[in-house]
Amino acid sequence: MAADVHKKKGWEVPNGSLAPGDGQHAERSESPTPGLAQGTEPAWGTGGPTLHGPLFPGAGQEGAMFVHTRSYEDLTSPEDGAAAARSPEERRGEPAEPTSMEQISKDFSELSTQLTGMALDLEEEMRQSKEGKLEPSPQTTHRDSVLSGKEEEDVTMDAWRMHRKHVFVLSEAGKPVYSRYGSEEALSSTMGVMMALVSFLEAEKNAIRSIHADGYKVVFVRRSPLVLVAVARTRQSEQEIAHELLYIYYQILSLLTWTQLNHIFQQKQNYDLRRLLAGSERITDNLLDLMAHDPSFLMGAVRCLPLAASVRDAVSTSLQQAKAKSLVFSILLSGNQLVSLVRKKDQFLHPIDLHLLFNLISSSSSFREGEAWTPICLPKFNSSGFFHAHISYLEQEMDLCLLLVSTDREDFFTVSDCKRRFQERLRRRGVHHALQEALRTPFYSVAQVGIPDLRHFIYKSKSSGLFTSPEIEAPYVREEEKERLLGLYQYLHSRAHNSSRPLKNIYFTGPRENLLAWVTSAFELYICYSPLGTKAGAISAVNKLMKWIRKEEDRLFILTPQTY
Repeated sequence: MAADVHKKKGWEVPNGSLAPGDGQHAERSESPTPGLAQGTEPAWGTGGPTLHGPLFPGAGQEGAMFVHTRSYEDLTSPEDGAAAARSPEERRGEPAEPTSMEQISKDFSELSTQLTGMALDLEEEMRQSKEGKLEPSPQTTHRDSVLSGKEEEDVTMDAWRMHRKHVFVLSEAGKPVYSRYGSEEALSSTMGVMMALVSFLEAEKNAIRSIHADGYKVVFVRRSPLVLVAVARTRQSEQEIAHELLYIYYQILSLLTWTQLNHIFQQKQNYDLRRLLAGSERITDNLLDLMAHDPSFLMGAVRCLPLAASVRDAVSTSLQQAKAKSLVFSILLSGNQLVSLVRKKDQFLHPIDLHLLFNLISSSSSFREGEAWTPICLPKFNSSGFFHAHISYLEQEMDLCLLLVSTDREDFFTVSDCKRRFQERLRRRGVHHALQEALRTPFYSVAQVGIPDLRHFIYKSKSSGLFTSPEIEAPYVREEEKERLLGLYQYLHSRAHNSSRPLKNIYFTGPRENLLAWVTSAFELYICYSPLGTKAGAISAVNKLMKWIRKEEDRLFILTPQTY
């Protein structure tokens, strides 16, 4: 039985702000649990293997990059409304709060141009909508036709029903906003029924969170003015499915801002939000694809590109020196792996915001064609306004994307010059060749660990918000096998983070592999090994694996993050 959606308690991210809350310090404290020392053997007890020493792997950061996501439950806050009032020191580096919708509308027009190739005047559409004068113009018809191939899928066919997970987004008026498969128009009556269920229980002063029937889980997440619903037959818990729905909600906020979204529905409750989101479907589709294959979202953490510490430090220093007054974050990434991140002092990025940036870049090949300057909302930082992001690849033949996040929408040329200065410093420091070599092997093999029965593992350092895992290799060659392995991790994760009965260690035996999960206040470890292995062998492997990660942590994690 899956757990109910967990209500966050204890440490909180206040109203989507990325600054650490009261009692949270910018400097990393030592792990609350002792670390690893050479020669110690684990003893499996109520808290898992016992390891002794200075620090656990990945916990030796000199300073934090991310908001302190110390556990899975810390990643989301119950409500994500407008940012609460904060002191000027806490607000430093955030986008200025707009005094009217004019500036937000102007920024969104730029983003609409990026997505659909044409500008969209929000205020004009809202005015025409209120007057009932909206007619399907050729421009509107073209904009509404910028849709993915999913529109061709017949929702009455068995093939549509056989998808393992459906995702629906609708407004509180029951208007369809998004569907993972099939046309929103064809599903409008279905979404109306979903909203009726929500409204019926609300009339009884209750709230629907999930329905279990015939092997399916139907999970509801309400974030006014939107309702998000998932229908899944996977091994995920309600909690994990709700977490994915929140990612979709944040993805919508990253395109519109919370301020604009609420303004729209205050003006017209039955507004068709698809008009504004036309062209962004592929971004949401890509996000769902990533969540189905990338453990980053399950772990609520970021994976680093394996890179020699000296090379990473040279890259970070070059980014730090190529700064501008308006810059808040400078991020270098390769695929969905982080190479380096430099932040403005006292400003912290949330892993969810970084995942959304990764998704934006991976969902469009147009960023490879030149320098893009696009508005972007970071909803866990400040959901009320837009930053402006300079996005470009360093070279056509290198999979290195530079993302420079600025608070000034007029600062394109200054930020573009930061990229030029960064490239010059990379050349002077002679790390260009080392970066190319690292990109040739973006993942390491589990064979490097030297444990015969070990097939795969995921290790997350909670204090740093970073995780590491090797490339998925044989026997998980086919895509179906890789998805099955991730499904097993999801099952262990859901048991470990069950809101009613969380488990610290789990030993799972299956016909094709054995798995072990160990969750502490400092880290999470999930390992997969041969079905011929024993429980004692698995516990012994934990100690050897921790020693290996500790030895390689300079290459696998960012231990010396830089600030402006």
